[in-house]
Amino acid sequence: MPRSSALSRVTCLWVAFLSLIIMPPAYAEAEQSEGKLMIHNFDPETGKRIIPNERCLTCHGDEKQKTDVRDDGTPVKIFVHQKQIEASVHGELRCNDCHTTIERVPHRKAPHVVVGCIECHKETWEKYKDDPDGKHKRLKVVNDQVGSYMQSIHAQPSKQDQASTNATCYDCHEAHNVGELGSIQRKEKRLKNPEVCGRCHEEQLADYRTSNHGKAVLEKGDSDSAVCSDCHTTHAIDKPETDKAKLAITKNCGDCHKEAQRTYFDSYHGQVHRLGYTNTAKCHDCHGSHKIQGEDDPTSEIHANNRLENCRVCHEEANENFLTFWPHGDADDRANYPGLWIFKVFMQILIFSVMAFFWVHVVLWLYREAMDHFQGKSFAEDLDHPDVVYFRRFPVVWRWIHGLFAISTMTLILTGTTLLFSHTGWAKAVVAFLGGTEMEGIIHRTAAVFWLGIFISHLLIAISNIWRKRATFKWFGSTSMLPNMKDARDLRDMFKWFLGRGERPQFSQWTYWQKFDYWAPFWGAAVIGFSGILLFAPEKTALFLPGWMFNIATLIHAEEALLAAIFLNSVHFFNVHFRPERFPMSTTIFTGVIPIEEFKHDHHVEYERLVANGELDDYLVRRPSRRADLASSFITTVLIMSGLALLTLVLIGLMTTPS
Repeated sequence: MPRSSALSRVTCLWVAFLSLIIMPPAYAEAEQSEGKLMIHNFDPETGKRIIPNERCLTCHGDEKQKTDVRDDGTPVKIFVHQKQIEASVHGELRCNDCHTTIERVPHRKAPHVVVGCIECHKETWEKYKDDPDGKHKRLKVVNDQVGSYMQSIHAQPSKQDQASTNATCYDCHEAHNVGELGSIQRKEKRLKNPEVCGRCHEEQLADYRTSNHGKAVLEKGDSDSAVCSDCHTTHAIDKPETDKAKLAITKNCGDCHKEAQRTYFDSYHGQVHRLGYTNTAKCHDCHGSHKIQGEDDPTSEIHANNRLENCRVCHEEANENFLTFWPHGDADDRANYPGLWIFKVFMQILIFSVMAFFWVHVVLWLYREAMDHFQGKSFAEDLDHPDVVYFRRFPVVWRWIHGLFAISTMTLILTGTTLLFSHTGWAKAVVAFLGGTEMEGIIHRTAAVFWLGIFISHLLIAISNIWRKRATFKWFGSTSMLPNMKDARDLRDMFKWFLGRGERPQFSQWTYWQKFDYWAPFWGAAVIGFSGILLFAPEKTALFLPGWMFNIATLIHAEEALLAAIFLNSVHFFNVHFRPERFPMSTTIFTGVIPIEEFKHDHHVEYERLVANGELDDYLVRRPSRRADLASSFITTVLIMSGLALLTLVLIGLMTTPS
């Protein structure tokens, strides 16, 4: 072998040997310099392979190949816009932070794509919730929305494929283009919302396209008009047939239509709805749901030609008079509803004037009796030597009538004010306790029948008594309940006494305030009773009265009931029970008798008349038994506590009424 040939072979062997020693470290160094582009680095915490986004986008970012074909021949979209990812809230994440099942690229076979949004958001929030910089504070809201989603219809198993849910996060959210609040992506997403929902709800989308809302969004690009998520909410979506969904949709209408919602809540329909029940008309019952049109559109459900049929969905016997009802009648809108405004002003003047006068009367009376008590001038029962002789004030029939009338009145106040103050928590609790608004309505109407029946019975008895005594009865005599000139003088002298400018007047059988307490229910029975009858059966009422009478009847029924509730449980209670001479209560209305000395003090003129005529002995009776006294005290205490509780609830309702 030539010497030169042998030398070249040896040289080649040495070069090869040195290459084996030198090249691996050099290659490794180059590999480190290209670190983020290499795909066989591993996360030291999770042990998972780190795949740079650039590596994924080599295929998935190729605009020339936006789709691929699965093994079964079905096409699949694989293109992802790099700039959208970088601009999204997930722009700093790696692809396989979400696509956790992807372990290597290129894929050896079509990957099984699994994305777990929920666990990732929960874990990230737990990790960063205590960070002082607040960078991840939005995640708390996201996790709250996740909780709502998990209770929604979308999170439930699909009926067609129970291995899948009805809708995943990325079915609704554009997975690679999730924008921050106020971002361009969010605005774009809002306009796309109907199309996204329409992928599953095709029929609803078709109806929505024809509506005022749909035309504004899809044709004009008006992002202020309502989209699906405005009405159905974003995450707490339920079946539209459920009460939860109906309540949410009606509430959401008010986000845009605030004035319409305010007047709706003032109506009976809205009051029931605000209590949390759906058995009365809601926004979409009258206006439609996905095909909403203006009232001038012939296809609109509230168009003049269609409105009656719309009403008949609930009121089967509704006639033409129903069309004059004001669904959104506003008693504060003098220009559009002058009649309603006049009635409200009248009722409010009545309420304020009556309550202002009698509360001043109460305060002055309390002051004067307290001063007389401290000075030893007031009447006080001698408890060490109680009267054994009593004066009979009320026969048994009047005591029963008063007791039943008081119970039915309190029942009416409780069941009626739950509607009037449906915005309060106590009203919702009361209605739930009673068994819902339908049962509450039955109780209210039953109590109303008893109330009117008791009132009419009393009236018949009074007329019968007058007829039997017609030969001697004096219409304006001392025993008559009709106001007379002495009552006017007594009222004048009472205010003089309040102010320390005269003596306390002497009264006959009935005082001026007792006569007012007696005659006030006549006005109340007429106003509350007549308006209540109109509302009791609206279809029958509409046979002879226009529909706007429902609006007026509802207003005066509520206002007069409010006056009665406040007056009876404050002024009447003070006059009878709470003034210092009677505190803590008077049981006369249930025992029917009063100590003779107390009668002499309170009704001195009548006492002197009876003595002069020799009639006093006809009214004198023994002191009630211990059992009768305890029973009367118990009944009176229960009614007083119930009345004070009702007064408290009414005042809470008034003070918290939304403006």
